[in-house]
Amino acid sequence: MIELVFLGTSASAPSIHRGLSAQVVLHKEHRFLVDCGEGTQRQILHSGIGFRRLDRILLTHGHLDHILGLGGLVSTFARWEAIDRLEIYGGRWALERVRDLIYGVTLRGARPPMELVFIEIEPGLIFETDDLEVLAFPVQHRGPGCFGYLFREKPHRPFLVDKANALGVGPGPERRRLVAGESVTLPDGRLIQPDQVLGPPRRGAALAHVGDAARVENLVEVVRGVDLLVIEATYLDRDADLARRFGHLTAHQAATLASEAGVRKLALTHISRRYQDREVLEEAQAVFPETTVAHDFDHFQVVRRRT
Repeated sequence: MIELVFLGTSASAPSIHRGLSAQVVLHKEHRFLVDCGEGTQRQILHSGIGFRRLDRILLTHGHLDHILGLGGLVSTFARWEAIDRLEIYGGRWALERVRDLIYGVTLRGARPPMELVFIEIEPGLIFETDDLEVLAFPVQHRGPGCFGYLFREKPHRPFLVDKANALGVGPGPERRRLVAGESVTLPDGRLIQPDQVLGPPRRGAALAHVGDAARVENLVEVVRGVDLLVIEATYLDRDADLARRFGHLTAHQAATLASEAGVRKLALTHISRRYQDREVLEEAQAVFPETTVAHDFDHFQVVRRRT
């Protein structure tokens, strides 16, 4: 299971009820902060997540409403010594702006409070564990080096207890070895292979986070079939000219992407103060019924689609 907590869901500027763009993705012991708008550290505290193990930040792009919170966050880490190493992933332009913010404003020549590692990404795999992979994919917005992120659990083969019992493989280390792909020899001398007690591979949960985007045609195959798609809906169709002018999407466009890509659920974020939530939701649900408009501190549990 992959978890997602929205920390900020407003477009461009904060509102009374919405902070600026930031989300935390959680998988087992790993945490990823996706974007870090102004005020993110307060949202982290309010959410109850806290700062421990929040050592990887993935930037969708370098616009200020997505990065300004990094200055305050690093300053807090300097006082609290919450982590020893902070990895910041992003395109070249986004990382250049973040370096200027941290070294030119926050630190002003002082020694960083932790090891700061800036990782310029390209499309493809950027992080991997035994059961999770995180991939970056290009997104067209405004300016170079914009990315979305795909969090995907690796396929796994379920352990078939009935077959194991029938073969005389009882609970214990033998079963763990078989799940790990190793063969085992039973006390009676029989050799049991993993294929005898493991079912066919099952895909894991998948979450796609697109962030800001100017078009969706190039994203259909990238997000196809994910269990949750997170994407902006800054405008409504009646203001499609403004959306094109500023490189953003309408709720209708976001929902069309979800429909064409066959995703399971759609969560809309980057919501403008010019609209009421119900307007955004109605426009999107007319195209893709399994849509929700995200609010600050909404918590999603992303599980694999059962077929």
